[in-house]
Formats: sequence, C-alpha cells, structure tokens
Amino acid sequence: MEVSYRYASQSQVGSNSKRTDLSFAPDLSRAPTYFVGELKDKRRFREAISCLHDVVISDMRFQPKNRDDYERWLAEEEPRLLAEFASQSSKVTAELANIRSELAVMSKEANTIMGPYYHAQQQYFNYLYKHDIDSWYVLDPVITIHPDQVFFECFSEDESSYGKLTCRYDVFDNVTDQAFGTTNIDYSTGLYNEFQKIRDYRTTLLKIDPDGFNIQTTGTETYDEKKIDLPESWVRGFLQVSSAMTLPMVKLRLQPMDIHNLCVQLKRKKERVGPRSMRFELEPGRPIRVVMEPWNDVLQFDRSIYQGDTARTIRVWGRRRLLILERLLPIANYFDVHLMGDGLPSFFIANMDNLTFTLGLSGWSANDWSKAGNFDLLAPRATVDQFTAQVIYNALAENHVESATSLAHRLNIDITTIKSALAQYSQLGLVLYDIELDVYRLRQLYNAPINLDDIRFTNEREKRAASFVLANLITVGKVETNLAGTALSGSVMDNGREHQVYLSIDNDQRLTKAQCQCHFWHQNQLRQGPCEHMLSLRLHVAGDLLK
Repeated sequence: MEVSYRYASQSQVGSNSKRTDLSFAPDLSRAPTYFVGELKDKRRFREAISCLHDVVISDMRFQPKNRDDYERWLAEEEPRLLAEFASQSSKVTAELANIRSELAVMSKEANTIMGPYYHAQQQYFNYLYKHDIDSWYVLDPVITIHPDQVFFECFSEDESSYGKLTCRYDVFDNVTDQAFGTTNIDYSTGLYNEFQKIRDYRTTLLKIDPDGFNIQTTGTETYDEKKIDLPESWVRGFLQVSSAMTLPMVKLRLQPMDIHNLCVQLKRKKERVGPRSMRFELEPGRPIRVVMEPWNDVLQFDRSIYQGDTARTIRVWGRRRLLILERLLPIANYFDVHLMGDGLPSFFIANMDNLTFTLGLSGWSANDWSKAGNFDLLAPRATVDQFTAQVIYNALAENHVESATSLAHRLNIDITTIKSALAQYSQLGLVLYDIELDVYRLRQLYNAPINLDDIRFTNEREKRAASFVLANLITVGKVETNLAGTALSGSVMDNGREHQVYLSIDNDQRLTKAQCQCHFWHQNQLRQGPCEHMLSLRLHVAGDLLK
C-alpha cells in the first residue's frame, strides 16, 4: 500500500533565552488543517510529547546477533581445516597444499574487496539508527485538531504499540488560528531533541503551520514529497488497535506508584521460560493484585480498589512495553487501564490534568495475532446499510466529535445501529473512538481511501476462516483449561463435510498442538501455520469470550 505525503518545508524549532517556537509542517495533500497556540503547561507537554517519541521508536522484536565476522572467519579457516584433515593421506598432501594456497589468495582478495563494503554497510545502519531514525519509520505521526482538543497519534516500529497524546485547549493560551481536520506532520529526531529544550520560563508557541497551504502551485518543486510503501501488516495492526477501542472492556484505576512498581519488577528480573504474562486478579471491593509470571511474584496495590461487580482474572502479554510510561510517572495523576481479555489488546491512559497519554498495546509484542488469524477485531458486529451509515458519518462530520447517545437522539436512529456504523468507519481509519470521554471523533488516518478487503487478511486461509465464522458453521465441543494451558475441540462444516478439529494452546496463548481432518493439515501439519478450520474454531471461541 503506497502513501504519498507532501510538505512545504521541514518541521522546525526556534529557541532563545526567552522564547521557543514549535512549527510543524503539515501534509499538503490533505484538506487545510492548522493550529496556532501558546503552550501554558510546558513541562508536562515536553514529557508527554517525548513519551510519544518513545512509542514511535519502540521495537520489541528479537534482534539476532551479527554473525558476519564469524562467517568470514569460518570461510577463511575452512581451507586450512580441510587441509589438516586431508594431510593424513600422503597421496593428496601436495594437491591440497596447492589448493589451499590458491584458496587463501582468493579469500584474501575477497576480504580485501568486500571488507570495506561490509564495514561501511554496518556503519551506515548504525549511524542511520542513531542520527536519522525517520528513515526507519513507515508513517509520520498524525495530528488531529478538534473543537475541544488537539491530539497526536503514532504507531511503533514493531507494529505492536499505539500512542496518543491529547491536549485539551486549557493547555494553551491565546489560540489565534485554527482549522479542524487531520494531517500528517513532518517529525524528525532533531525535532525530538529540540523538545528537550522546552522550559517553564520560556514562552513556547505550538504552530501547525497555516502558511503551508497558501503556497502557489508554481512552487511545487520546493515541496518535500515522500512516497512510502506501507506494509499491509502495519496498516492492519493500526486498524486493529483502533477497532479494539470500540469493544467492551474491564476498567481499572491505578496510581503512578503502581505502574512504577510494575516497571521496577520488569527491570529487576529477566524471564527465561514461559508463561511471560502479567496476570491481573480482580475481586470486587478488594485491592487490585498483579501476578508476574513465571516467577509468581504478587504485587498488591492497596490504594487501587477494583470497582467491578464480577471477579475476573486477565492475562496481559508484551508487558515490557509498559516501560514506555516511565517518563510520565512524575507528572501523572493516575492511570486508567482498560483490559479486554486474555491475549487481547489493552490500553493504559495517563491522566495529567489537561493532558492525557494513551498507550494501546496489541495482544503480543510480536503482534502474533496479526500474523496468525488476529482479524477478529476487524470483523463487523452488525450489518448497517450504506445509506444509513453515510447519514451517521455525515452527522458526526458536522461537529467532528459527538457521543453515540447524542447522535441517536439527534438522528432518531437506534443506538446499536449508530455504534455498528461508526465501528465500521473505525475499521476504515475514518473514525476514532475516544475511550476516555466515550465519544466518537472524526479522524481520517490516511490521505487516500483504504480498501479493507486488500489488507484484512494475510492469506486465503484467514479469509476462509472468517467466512466460516460469519456463516455460523462452527460447533464447539469442549473448552478445557488447566495448568498447562487450554484445549479446544469442535467441528467445522466445509463444503458439506464436517472436519473435526483439536487445538492445544499454552499459557502464552501459543498454538502448541493441533489436528484436523483436512488435506492441508495432512500435507503440511503446522509447518505452514494452522489451517482455516483451526483458525475459525479459535476465532469463534475468542468471539464468544468477548460477548
């Protein structure tokens, strides 16, 4: 999926002893969107915008060791080792000596020729990562200007973490110029470094440059144009997190010291075996308890009482991403935590008076569900005809932000239809659900329409699995949970034939064993991933848990 951005200039920061000007360059390929205001809460804004940068550069994927030097050494030593082995035979000693000398000369020449290239290549990537991290990004951050707030959004490099910084207008003094809408901004590491210079004693002006939209057409050669080929998994992951916000969740409130204790525990110990989850044990009217697996260390938060009506146990994976929030601990009042279920997305919202920071986490750091059937959050929850959906969207566009209840009352449409229509638009990146204020916001994530069918599934098996679920062709047999994990069994009707399916899922929610009666499984086992019948059974059971 190719996306183009056009910037009139680069974002810049100008500062002196008395004043700091933050000027973001917006995307000219979008409708005019701009904002000019003077920051009032400078220190908190500095820390929050820096935390957003930490989300962008976050990459929790496994980084293998660089074995280039070893491979080159082994290639150079191989002739000598072979020669030593062959020297036991007097017949071939002379021949091997000649071959070894020839190979040594060739290896030396190859190392002389390619050595500087390998060294320069490694040096280049090291420099690029440290000094021009933008080249590693796939999408510039997004700014949305609404009647009540300005918010920044971004997604991590490893496709697993979502960050949103919300600035209510009370954060600003003297808002002089604004136009509502959404735009990408040119954001660089140099700009991040300049953020660190913001101080309380300096007047700080935040400017999403309105002049960028007044440039004459004849000056197009001065535009900074970027063409980025977005990986479909990145787009799918972003839309998955956005869609997850619209689903029911368990809400908790934690104190900053509670998050601090979680971070300390994660930094003190390194897990060597599974399960690697963070288990929330919730009992109505009791302090929230978190069990850190696999050590089973218990953290009890005496000042944080669970206000729900039902006892719950919820596991969260990819917990080391919570270290992103460390910078916010000194300035946060409290954290609202929204948990969907075991291995499902979760959201941690830091409240800082007129600033809020939302960290959205997918089920795993490696975003495994996006790679293996994690498309349940993109499935439509109810059918809404196109005309009604368009009426609802246009009504939301009139005010940019509105609650589902208000829209239902104003349009005289059932609230379930309102929520279903807006959930479909959230899947397209056109609407964002604000879980903090329980309202829907107009937000066009991309400057071009998205064809959801092109990015929704990673392969044909996932597409077929979704069709089985929608057609209600799955019958669940047993769901058994024990200390080792969960065992699922059931049947899937495919083209008039019933396939018996068995799945075994460990405590890290990984598929460890599986069996089916279809040709794909008999031919490949699990070497090419689960078949469509396995995916549909797991998806169907996960959907039942969300109801």
